[in-house]
Amino acid sequence: MSKSLLNPDTPIKVSSTLEKSVGKKHLVDNNPETCWTSQQGLPQYVQLGFPDPVIPETVQLTFQGGFVGTRCAVKVTVPASTDGSNWQLLTYIFPEDINRRQEFSLKPESSAVDISGGINNMRLEFEESSDFFGRITLYDLKLQGQTLQ
Repeated sequence: MSKSLLNPDTPIKVSSTLEKSVGKKHLVDNNPETCWTSQQGLPQYVQLGFPDPVIPETVQLTFQGGFVGTRCAVKVTVPASTDGSNWQLLTYIFPEDINRRQEFSLKPESSAVDISGGINNMRLEFEESSDFFGRITLYDLKLQGQTLQ
């Protein structure tokens, strides 16, 4: 059964932050008035860490229109990769330039990526943005899936 894989204690790393008031902690605070905004330049990323292996199933993203990551590589590391540096491409998602919450399935695009044993880390790497300067503004990030124990 799917459940939320994120909470306020989930380790989050981001590529950049425009200023302190729009920091990474706002991605998972469930407050529709707070957000994370990157500095300009591409790519930008949001990286999530999991203490126990998880199987991600869907991701929900709420952007600010005009500052949307319109092409996003979803990358993961599996438990065999202890240092977290062996990133594998899970899939690509293509958010629309809108303000509404968007949901994407996280099924592997290739049989070369096996997540049946769970993953340790996930990175949403925004390769393109609807903003001319490459900024991303993300109000909400939700990740559903299963925890393996």
